[in-house]
Amino acid sequence: MAINPMKAGLACGVFLALGHLCWVILVILGQAQKLLDHVLLLHFITPNWHVAPFEIDIAIVLVGVSFGVGLLAGLAFAMIWNEINVRMP
Repeated sequence: MAINPMKAGLACGVFLALGHLCWVILVILGQAQKLLDHVLLLHFITPNWHVAPFEIDIAIVLVGVSFGVGLLAGLAFAMIWNEINVRMP
């Protein structure tokens, strides 16, 4: 079964962008540091990183770049999947 590369790319791009938008919201609400500390401690890592103050420019770039990376990853996955299925029926 073939996968439409554009649909796969858009789906992955939106998924990653929404995940990073949630992170931006946590930063705005002041809850990001608590989550980061908790996740690091669950992995036996001493939290040494600190979440920077919210900046709208950085937030826009973060969400946009995340979408772009997801788009490219989805496109690449679908094209590879489709090529494998053509060569190995």
